Amino acid sequence: MSLAVKNISVIYTPINDSNTFSSGDCISGQVIVEAAKDTQIQSLSVKIKGKARVSWSEHYGKTTVTYWDKEKFYSVERFFVCEDQKNGIDITLKDPSGLSYPAVVTQGRHVYPFRFQLPQEQFPASFKSSVGKVIYTLETTLSRSMRVSSKAKAEFHYVPRPDVSNPELMAPQYGTKEKQMKLFTSGSVSMNINTEKMAYYLGEGLKVLAEVQNNSSRAIKPKYCLMEKHSFFAKGKRKLHTHDLMKEEGEPIEPNSRKTITKVLSIPPNLTMSILTCKVLKVEYRLRVYLDVPYASDPEVKFPIVLLPVHPVAGANSDFGNWNQPPGANVVVVPAPMAPSGQFAAQSYPAPPQGQFGFSGFSAPPQGQFSTPGYMGAPGHSGASNSPAPPPYQQYQLYPQVPEHPQKSSQN
Repeated sequence: MSLAVKNISVIYTPINDSNTFSSGDCISGQVIVEAAKDTQIQSLSVKIKGKARVSWSEHYGKTTVTYWDKEKFYSVERFFVCEDQKNGIDITLKDPSGLSYPAVVTQGRHVYPFRFQLPQEQFPASFKSSVGKVIYTLETTLSRSMRVSSKAKAEFHYVPRPDVSNPELMAPQYGTKEKQMKLFTSGSVSMNINTEKMAYYLGEGLKVLAEVQNNSSRAIKPKYCLMEKHSFFAKGKRKLHTHDLMKEEGEPIEPNSRKTITKVLSIPPNLTMSILTCKVLKVEYRLRVYLDVPYASDPEVKFPIVLLPVHPVAGANSDFGNWNQPPGANVVVVPAPMAPSGQFAAQSYPAPPQGQFGFSGFSAPPQGQFSTPGYMGAPGHSGASNSPAPPPYQQYQLYPQVPEHPQKSSQN
């Protein structure tokens, strides 16, 4: 920071107790400049931006290769002061009295209020990991002649509104598995598993109904596991992280008996919601139901699970008048991303693409019954990812085998 400009910062006003924002919400804030003396500036701006980025390194002998990619959702910049007006048209934001801000910042503390309205379209939720992140920021830049620009940034947490308009999300899921015993155990076991739906809100109970027929010579025990899967994509490569979030088990089922079991798993409310519409990263969940069979491999059924946010009520919109602005003053509507020709103009989040979850035993709606949503990036942004969409998930196992050559990469 130069001697003339002591400090510059950008802050915003929360609209709910969880300090989150969603599609269509207004985010208001202030750019604060503290000047040690009268200072001439060329421009002062505030920008709202949303993007995803992934980056990781892989080692091939003595060679290290870094893979990275990014996707920009939107980026809108507005100016409080701008000397270079295009075609002589004043497009700068005004002060609360409706006047232009001066290009000379006098000594002291100066406050520049602003207000953005987020687009109605849905975007991936805020997310961070060691490999990738989805972040939404407010950034301010103060530029002066022959000086290094002064900048500041503030992140805000974005959560898309829950959308269950796709019938596939609310449809029951069914799976069956049968296994013939060998070696140390004789007979057979079979199970029919179903869940009420695919999509659940964070903190909701996940009800699993299991019908187990134990025709073997040993007692067996049903077990349940909720798994998390993070996938990152860059330059045709994929980085995979998997993690078992919770495990529970039921009562043993004696030999030559049949039992119907109902189990309710409590989904932790602090998990990251599903991210299915981002080109460079995915956050997915799987429910694994299996029978613990002694001295034999365990038969199992897997279901995809989509986690939805519990959207808070935005009850602080009246606070947007704190800056004493005239109605509609300095309100910047972030333009919505437009669909390329031949695609949908809006998306439903987080509806997974049809056939994306191709596990055996999963009863999906007929192919073509539901359209395939896809995220369309904002037009005209050079920073947007030009990489192709991620490969179909049927090509990957949830727990991949140890790679036999350096073209594959995975990490548990």
